[in-house]
Amino acid sequence: MFIESIDIQGKTKLSRLIDSISQSINQGIYSIGDPLPSVNMVSSRFGVSRDTVFKAYSQLKQRGLIGSTPAKGYYVTDPNKKVFIFLDSFSPFKDDLYNSIIKNLPSGYKVDLGFHHYNPRVFETVLLDSIGRYNMFVVMNFNNEKISGILRKIDPGRLLILDWGKLKDAKLSYVCQDFGEQPYHCFRQAAASIKKYRRFNYVCPEGCYHPDTTWDFFKKFCREENINYRFVKDITTDSVGVGEAYLVFRQKDLIQILKFARGQKLKIGKDTGIIAYNDTPLYEVVEEGITAISTDFRMMGAKAAEFIVKREKMQEIIGTKLILRNSL
Repeated sequence: MFIESIDIQGKTKLSRLIDSISQSINQGIYSIGDPLPSVNMVSSRFGVSRDTVFKAYSQLKQRGLIGSTPAKGYYVTDPNKKVFIFLDSFSPFKDDLYNSIIKNLPSGYKVDLGFHHYNPRVFETVLLDSIGRYNMFVVMNFNNEKISGILRKIDPGRLLILDWGKLKDAKLSYVCQDFGEQPYHCFRQAAASIKKYRRFNYVCPEGCYHPDTTWDFFKKFCREENINYRFVKDITTDSVGVGEAYLVFRQKDLIQILKFARGQKLKIGKDTGIIAYNDTPLYEVVEEGITAISTDFRMMGAKAAEFIVKREKMQEIIGTKLILRNSL
């Protein structure tokens, strides 16, 4: 019979029954192909109506955890093909990441995609609701400095932390990029071009979620190279001018800088320099090419797919490289 310790305050009988059945399957009490107890048996054991049991089984069928046939009744299907990908926000390079995961998964996997937009309530609520509904989780952590406590509720063998995370926990699997040493080496590769300008600006307005580690190594580079620098929180006409170079993390901030530069008739790559973080195809053609510091998100997606299929612990850092174009 199913686990009977599920008693979360505020949940309906239907929700508790669904959680109980899901966890029984996830914990291996029932294996793939095993028959599940009859509707009458579950109704009697849990003290719920037959209608509630039918609804629970129906919802679990929709989630892909169980199936049914007239001769066999209800049975466990392959749970390993139900995947939840939970990203921070949509962007062109996240699209490359997601498409790479899908491309590298064998047929038969059912993948759902969600975004938390750095909202802690959404992050926690969606993940809590997802536990028991999915068997594999690919999650972009809420921030780069600390693993969210809600992720501890997921079996580490079924969880892959993606992109963000200073991870020291040996139990956790991750495929991340380095936001410190590797961008620093990219700055050094571009040092001669950056030093053409009188100041290097770190553009990170409110709502721009980027690890503080990059700022630390940005300062380290500028001090070593004796380059003037500043942290820009608000992009205004006054903050864009001749002799200024910019490190930009969001496309909308890049567009704002380009608009102000155009209004002042500044030549990008001569009067004003730009380095964008995370390359996109658009950067190849805008202003005759925007220099970028970028991770290979397609490789990150391929690695995530490998983890989903093999379910073997994975701890990898995907390399970051400088793509030098005319904007610098």
